[in-house]
Amino acid sequence: MKKENVYRTVFYIAGLLILALGLTLNTKAGLGVSPIISVPYTFSQIFDFNFGNATLVFYCIFVFIELTLHFIRRNSNSLNKKNFRLILFMDILQIPLSIVFTRFMNLFSNLFPNFASNSTNPEQFSIQLFVLIIAILCTGIGASLSLSMRFIPNPGDGIVQTLADCVNQTVGTTKNCFDLLNISITITVGFLLAGHLTGVGIGTLIAVIGVGRTIAIFQHFTQNKINSLTGLSNI
Repeated sequence: MKKENVYRTVFYIAGLLILALGLTLNTKAGLGVSPIISVPYTFSQIFDFNFGNATLVFYCIFVFIELTLHFIRRNSNSLNKKNFRLILFMDILQIPLSIVFTRFMNLFSNLFPNFASNSTNPEQFSIQLFVLIIAILCTGIGASLSLSMRFIPNPGDGIVQTLADCVNQTVGTTKNCFDLLNISITITVGFLLAGHLTGVGIGTLIAVIGVGRTIAIFQHFTQNKINSLTGLSNI
Protein backbone atom coordinates (compact mmCIF):
# COMPACT_ATOMS: atom_id res chain seq x y z
CA MET A 1 0.00 0.00 0.00
CA LYS A 2 1.31 3.44 -0.91
CA LYS A 3 2.38 5.66 1.97
CA GLU A 4 -0.25 8.25 0.99
CA ASN A 5 -3.03 5.66 1.25
CA VAL A 6 -1.79 4.59 4.68
CA TYR A 7 -2.03 8.20 5.84
CA ARG A 8 -5.50 8.52 4.35
CA THR A 9 -6.68 5.38 6.14
CA VAL A 10 -5.18 6.44 9.46
CA PHE A 11 -6.66 9.95 9.24
CA TYR A 12 -10.04 8.53 8.21
CA ILE A 13 -10.22 6.08 11.12
CA ALA A 14 -8.94 8.70 13.55
CA GLY A 15 -11.56 11.14 12.26
CA LEU A 16 -14.40 8.67 12.79
CA LEU A 17 -13.22 7.86 16.33
CA ILE A 18 -12.89 11.53 17.23
CA LEU A 19 -16.32 12.21 15.72
CA ALA A 20 -17.89 9.36 17.72
CA LEU A 21 -16.26 10.75 20.87
CA GLY A 22 -17.54 14.25 20.13
CA LEU A 23 -21.13 13.15 19.51
CA THR A 24 -21.10 11.06 22.67
CA LEU A 25 -19.69 13.86 24.84
CA ASN A 26 -22.33 16.14 23.37
CA THR A 27 -25.02 13.98 24.96
CA LYS A 28 -23.12 13.84 28.26
CA ALA A 29 -22.93 17.63 28.72
CA GLY A 30 -26.67 17.87 29.36
CA LEU A 31 -27.08 21.23 27.63
CA GLY A 32 -28.75 20.01 24.44
CA VAL A 33 -27.29 17.83 21.70
CA SER A 34 -26.33 18.65 18.12
CA PRO A 35 -29.23 18.62 15.61
CA ILE A 36 -28.05 15.59 13.63
CA ILE A 37 -28.33 13.28 16.66
CA SER A 38 -31.15 15.08 18.47
CA VAL A 39 -33.89 12.80 17.09
CA PRO A 40 -32.32 9.43 18.03
CA TYR A 41 -31.23 10.92 21.36
CA THR A 42 -34.78 12.01 22.13
CA PHE A 43 -36.21 8.59 21.30
CA SER A 44 -33.51 6.89 23.39
CA GLN A 45 -34.36 9.10 26.37
CA ILE A 46 -38.14 8.76 26.12
CA PHE A 47 -38.17 4.98 25.58
CA ASP A 48 -35.06 4.22 27.67
CA PHE A 49 -33.36 2.82 24.57
CA ASN A 50 -29.61 2.52 24.02
CA PHE A 51 -28.43 5.74 22.35
CA GLY A 52 -25.91 4.04 20.06
CA ASN A 53 -28.53 1.56 18.86
CA ALA A 54 -31.06 4.35 18.33
CA THR A 55 -28.49 6.24 16.27
CA LEU A 56 -27.82 3.10 14.22
CA VAL A 57 -31.54 2.79 13.40
CA PHE A 58 -31.71 6.39 12.24
CA TYR A 59 -28.49 6.07 10.26
CA CYS A 60 -30.00 3.08 8.44
CA ILE A 61 -33.07 5.21 7.69
CA PHE A 62 -30.75 7.88 6.26
CA VAL A 63 -29.10 5.28 4.02
CA PHE A 64 -32.51 4.03 2.82
CA ILE A 65 -33.49 7.61 1.94
CA GLU A 66 -30.18 8.08 0.09
CA LEU A 67 -30.74 4.89 -1.93
CA THR A 68 -34.31 5.93 -2.76
CA LEU A 69 -33.26 9.40 -3.90
CA HIS A 70 -30.44 7.98 -6.01
CA PHE A 71 -32.85 5.56 -7.71
CA ILE A 72 -35.18 8.48 -8.42
CA ARG A 73 -32.30 10.46 -9.92
CA ARG A 74 -31.27 7.39 -11.93
CA ASN A 75 -34.78 7.07 -13.38
CA SER A 76 -34.69 10.72 -14.36
CA ASN A 77 -31.34 10.17 -16.13
CA SER A 78 -29.51 12.48 -13.72
CA LEU A 79 -26.84 9.82 -13.15
CA ASN A 80 -24.99 7.72 -15.68
CA LYS A 81 -24.80 3.95 -15.24
CA LYS A 82 -21.18 3.84 -14.07
CA ASN A 83 -21.60 6.56 -11.46
CA PHE A 84 -24.91 5.07 -10.32
CA ARG A 85 -23.35 1.72 -9.42
CA LEU A 86 -20.50 3.36 -7.52
CA ILE A 87 -22.88 5.65 -5.63
CA LEU A 88 -25.13 2.76 -4.62
CA PHE A 89 -22.09 0.79 -3.46
CA MET A 90 -20.94 3.73 -1.31
CA ASP A 91 -24.46 4.10 0.08
CA ILE A 92 -24.64 0.45 1.12
CA LEU A 93 -21.18 0.56 2.72
CA GLN A 94 -22.49 3.23 5.09
CA ILE A 95 -24.48 0.53 6.94
CA PRO A 96 -21.49 -1.55 8.13
CA LEU A 97 -19.70 1.72 8.82
CA SER A 98 -22.65 2.81 10.98
CA ILE A 99 -22.57 -0.44 12.93
CA VAL A 100 -18.90 0.01 13.83
CA PHE A 101 -19.31 3.75 14.41
CA THR A 102 -22.22 3.38 16.83
CA ARG A 103 -20.41 0.58 18.73
CA PHE A 104 -17.67 3.09 19.50
CA MET A 105 -20.34 5.57 20.58
CA ASN A 106 -21.60 2.97 23.06
CA LEU A 107 -18.04 2.35 24.24
CA PHE A 108 -17.39 6.05 24.83
CA SER A 109 -20.79 6.39 26.50
CA ASN A 110 -19.81 3.74 29.04
CA LEU A 111 -16.43 5.38 29.67
CA PHE A 112 -17.70 8.88 30.51
CA PRO A 113 -20.14 9.93 33.24
CA ASN A 114 -23.27 11.99 32.64
CA PHE A 115 -22.62 15.64 33.50
CA ALA A 116 -26.28 16.67 33.24
CA SER A 117 -27.69 18.12 36.45
CA ASN A 118 -30.77 19.94 37.71
CA SER A 119 -28.53 22.03 39.92
CA THR A 120 -28.19 25.77 39.21
CA ASN A 121 -24.69 25.75 40.71
CA PRO A 122 -22.44 27.93 38.48
CA GLU A 123 -19.57 25.50 39.01
CA GLN A 124 -21.65 22.61 37.67
CA PHE A 125 -22.73 24.67 34.67
CA SER A 126 -19.08 25.55 33.99
CA ILE A 127 -18.21 21.85 33.92
CA GLN A 128 -21.10 21.12 31.53
CA LEU A 129 -20.05 24.00 29.27
CA PHE A 130 -16.46 22.77 29.24
CA VAL A 131 -17.58 19.26 28.25
CA LEU A 132 -19.79 20.76 25.53
CA ILE A 133 -16.87 22.77 24.11
CA ILE A 134 -14.67 19.66 24.03
CA ALA A 135 -17.53 17.80 22.33
CA ILE A 136 -17.92 20.47 19.66
CA LEU A 137 -14.18 20.58 18.99
CA CYS A 138 -14.05 16.78 18.65
CA THR A 139 -17.12 16.74 16.41
CA GLY A 140 -15.71 19.40 14.10
CA ILE A 141 -12.22 17.93 13.91
CA GLY A 142 -13.52 14.39 13.48
CA ALA A 143 -15.96 15.39 10.75
CA SER A 144 -13.28 17.38 8.95
CA LEU A 145 -10.74 14.55 9.02
CA SER A 146 -13.15 11.80 7.94
CA LEU A 147 -14.79 13.83 5.16
CA SER A 148 -11.49 15.14 3.80
CA MET A 149 -10.19 11.61 3.20
CA ARG A 150 -12.96 11.00 0.62
CA PHE A 151 -13.82 7.50 1.75
CA ILE A 152 -17.24 6.27 2.92
CA PRO A 153 -19.20 9.20 4.40
CA ASN A 154 -20.92 9.05 7.75
CA PRO A 155 -24.68 8.67 7.01
CA GLY A 156 -25.36 12.01 8.71
CA ASP A 157 -23.09 13.67 6.16
CA GLY A 158 -24.09 11.36 3.31
CA ILE A 159 -27.76 12.26 3.44
CA VAL A 160 -26.98 15.99 3.45
CA GLN A 161 -24.82 15.58 0.33
CA THR A 162 -27.52 13.50 -1.36
CA LEU A 163 -30.25 16.03 -0.59
CA ALA A 164 -28.01 18.87 -1.79
CA ASP A 165 -27.47 17.05 -5.10
CA CYS A 166 -31.20 16.43 -5.52
CA VAL A 167 -32.34 20.01 -4.87
CA ASN A 168 -29.32 21.68 -6.51
CA GLN A 169 -28.38 23.61 -3.40
CA THR A 170 -25.05 24.03 -1.62
CA VAL A 171 -24.14 21.56 1.10
CA GLY A 172 -24.04 24.40 3.63
CA THR A 173 -27.58 25.55 2.88
CA THR A 174 -28.88 21.99 2.82
CA LYS A 175 -27.11 21.24 6.11
CA ASN A 176 -28.81 24.22 7.77
CA CYS A 177 -32.23 23.15 6.50
CA PHE A 178 -31.64 19.55 7.55
CA ASP A 179 -30.58 20.71 11.02
CA LEU A 180 -33.77 22.76 11.34
CA LEU A 181 -35.82 19.74 10.27
CA ASN A 182 -34.17 17.55 12.92
CA ILE A 183 -34.67 20.16 15.62
CA SER A 184 -38.34 20.54 14.64
CA ILE A 185 -38.87 16.78 14.80
CA THR A 186 -37.09 16.61 18.16
CA ILE A 187 -39.21 19.40 19.65
CA THR A 188 -42.43 17.85 18.33
CA VAL A 189 -41.59 14.34 19.56
CA GLY A 190 -40.48 15.67 22.94
CA PHE A 191 -43.70 17.58 23.59
CA LEU A 192 -46.01 14.89 22.19
CA LEU A 193 -44.43 11.88 23.90
CA ALA A 194 -42.70 13.33 26.96
CA GLY A 195 -44.54 16.58 27.55
CA HIS A 196 -41.33 18.63 27.56
CA LEU A 197 -38.24 19.45 25.53
CA THR A 198 -35.74 16.62 25.29
CA GLY A 199 -32.32 16.96 23.69
CA VAL A 200 -32.71 20.60 22.62
CA GLY A 201 -31.12 23.39 24.61
CA ILE A 202 -28.48 26.09 24.54
CA GLY A 203 -25.95 23.42 23.62
CA THR A 204 -27.86 22.74 20.40
CA LEU A 205 -27.48 26.35 19.26
CA ILE A 206 -23.81 26.41 20.27
CA ALA A 207 -23.24 23.16 18.37
CA VAL A 208 -24.90 24.51 15.19
CA ILE A 209 -22.49 27.46 15.18
CA GLY A 210 -19.46 25.86 16.79
CA VAL A 211 -19.09 22.69 14.73
CA GLY A 212 -19.05 24.57 11.44
CA ARG A 213 -16.53 27.10 12.74
CA THR A 214 -14.34 24.32 14.12
CA ILE A 215 -14.31 22.57 10.74
CA ALA A 216 -13.42 25.80 8.94
CA ILE A 217 -10.60 26.72 11.35
CA PHE A 218 -9.19 23.19 11.48
CA GLN A 219 -9.12 22.93 7.70
CA HIS A 220 -7.53 26.39 7.39
CA PHE A 221 -4.56 25.41 9.53
CA THR A 222 -4.14 21.75 8.57
CA GLN A 223 -5.56 21.12 5.08
CA ASN A 224 -2.37 21.85 3.15
CA LYS A 225 -0.28 19.62 5.42
CA ILE A 226 -2.85 16.81 5.30
CA ASN A 227 -3.10 17.07 1.52
CA SER A 228 0.67 16.80 1.16
CA LEU A 229 0.77 13.69 3.36
CA THR A 230 -2.16 11.95 1.71
CA GLY A 231 -1.67 13.07 -1.88
CA LEU A 232 -5.25 14.37 -1.96
CA SER A 233 -4.11 17.61 -3.60
CA ASN A 234 -3.40 15.54 -6.72
CA ILE A 235 -6.84 13.91 -6.84
